[in-house]
Formats: sequence, C-alpha cells, structure tokens
Amino acid sequence: MSKHIFVTIVTPTAVAANNRGEGDGSTLSTLQKITRGIDQYTTVSGEAIRWAYREYLQNYQPKEVNRTFDPEKDEYNIKDEKYNSNTYIDDDLFGFMDAKKDKDNKNATTKRRGALEVTRAISLDPYWGDIVFGSKGGEKNKTSIHNTEVHCTAYQYTIALTPESLKKPERAELLLDAIPAIQHVGGNHARFLYDFRPESMVIRITDEASPWIMDCFKRTGESVGCTRLIRLVEVKDILPDELIVAGEIADTPYGKQLESLGVKVCRGIKEAIKEAKTKLSLTSTKA
Repeated sequence: MSKHIFVTIVTPTAVAANNRGEGDGSTLSTLQKITRGIDQYTTVSGEAIRWAYREYLQNYQPKEVNRTFDPEKDEYNIKDEKYNSNTYIDDDLFGFMDAKKDKDNKNATTKRRGALEVTRAISLDPYWGDIVFGSKGGEKNKTSIHNTEVHCTAYQYTIALTPESLKKPERAELLLDAIPAIQHVGGNHARFLYDFRPESMVIRITDEASPWIMDCFKRTGESVGCTRLIRLVEVKDILPDELIVAGEIADTPYGKQLESLGVKVCRGIKEAIKEAKTKLSLTSTKA
C-alpha cells in the first residue's frame, strides 16, 4: 500500500505586502483576497509557493534541476526541452507540459502531472484594508505618491506528496529538507521580505490518500491552536502514530494534549523533519 506525506504549515506572523507585481503608481491590488464567512482574508497562490520550492532545489541541487531561473536576465533556462523526470528532480516533482509534439517520436512523453500538490496559503487573520503610502525618489510626477496594501498576519498552507509516484521516491526527503528553507515566495521583491518557514507544523505519513490535516490551525489570541487536530486524534479518525507535530505549538497546552494522546511532538522544526525522514526510510525498508 502506498504511503502518503501531508504537511500543514503555519508561518510566523509578519507584515505581508506586494506578493506579486509592482505597486508604484498603480491602482492594482497587490494582495490577493478571498471571502470566508463574513470576513475577508489574504491569500498567496500555490504557484507562488511552488516557485520557492523550485528555487530551493535550483540552489541546493543545481545538477538535478532542468528548469532554472536567471534573476539577472529575468528569464528561465531549460537544459533538456524533451524533459526527463528520471534525470531531473523538478520534472519529477512539479511535472511538465510541452505543447509541441515530437514528430520523430509519437510515443514521446510531452506532459507529466506534478507529484507535489500545494494549496493556496490563507491568512490566519482577517484583512481590514490596511494601506501604507510612500513616495518614490528622484524627479517627482503624478505617480510619485503610491500606496501599498499590507497585512500583518501568518499564513497556513498544506503540501501533499506520494513518494511512490516519483521516479525516484527518495526525492521526497529533499522536499522535506526544503520546507524550512524556502525563501522568495512568488519571487518577492527586495523591498518585501516575508518568512515562509514553518513556525508550527504537522506532518502526517499515512496509508490514507486524504490529508485530514488541512486548515487544522486557528488563531487563538496572540498564539495558534489546533483543537480540530486534537479532536481528530481523540475520535481516532487520525492515528497518533501517523503524526509529527512541531514548532511553537509544542510549547502550548495544545502540544501537551497531543503528546498525552500519543502523538510525536517536537519542539524543533528540523528535529521533526529528521524524524519524518527516519519514518519514511523505515517504511520503505518494510515495503
């Protein structure tokens, strides 16, 4: 039976702005928004998060990456336009699609569904329309004064991967290593730095194909809680030995309660990733 990896991540709380595009002299919104219930929340696309995972692999596994980004020229370069998910980790993890048919080889693979799935990141806090104003330097004109939407919040998102769907299942461990190290989500500009590392997270390694842990964190005062996750363990919809919970949540009553239910709780994010990699290797050995 296939093993599946699900990870739900909550970032630290910081000021988010300019997740995409330029803001100078423009009336375009720089924060994407969704309505949830009666409140409005900001959101960052799964594609923007995937971009950061691509960048990590380009920096740490350059020989195994097919598509690379050159920030000086602001363009992508592809080593092998035929694509090869055996050779290249990004073709394996993220998939590809080539609209041009290979006339010489009708059986050539022109597309592959990405093995890695990423949800949109949703803010934990409602957005109340905060805007800051600025002025560009140099010669002044009608676009000198500009505004930027900002949101002081944390974001939550989930990733999913089935190692057996990869040409090289051991590449799943490289993805786990990338979780605390992604940097420029959506190619953020130098004027905007937002830390997308996990402040708290839950990892589930299971035979079940459904995550169950999506959107399990909620804002509780100045901190973050996970009553929904606790309930799922209590009613045995999720087995405690499938979970690894880590980060600041470990030092809260929620973390203590999960630990009492038999869940592996780590104070450190990197400690939890090491634990997950060990669990994966043991699983593959048994298989």
